[in-house]
Amino acid sequence: MLKMMLLAGSMTIAAPVMAQTTAPAPATPPATDATAQSAPTTAPAAPATADSAQPAAPASTTDTASAQPAGETQVASAVDSQFGTYDKNGDGKLSRAEFSEWMVALKTASDPATKAESAETKKWLTAAFAQADKDKNKALDKAEVTGFLQQGQS
Repeated sequence: MLKMMLLAGSMTIAAPVMAQTTAPAPATPPATDATAQSAPTTAPAAPATADSAQPAAPASTTDTASAQPAGETQVASAVDSQFGTYDKNGDGKLSRAEFSEWMVALKTASDPATKAESAETKKWLTAAFAQADKDKNKALDKAEVTGFLQQGQS
């Protein structure tokens, strides 16, 4: 389940990159002799093949069953970029409430039916925070959050 949340978080970060399109290849000038004119009839077949292969790549990145788990550097990058968003008081650590808000957002991204106030979700959040809080100081720093999310990959 944590893998799904991590994947959803990574997809949220990667969505703008995946939405970018590449510039079309420059058009070739029309041929003037009879032998070169037969080339354009075979040339469109190559772009059609490339176009038909192009939609398959984004579909496989959204297919959670075949998606590869995010690497350690991706997890660290995601934590670095999102940590400040959830560190509401700016103390460089996440309280249980701040951590819970982040984990619910990740879980909701992978499972829209997630209810933050449900007993099951609260139980899961309690266990997740306890597992992530390695030094048992009731607050999580970036290293603890990163380590926790990386554990879910294995």
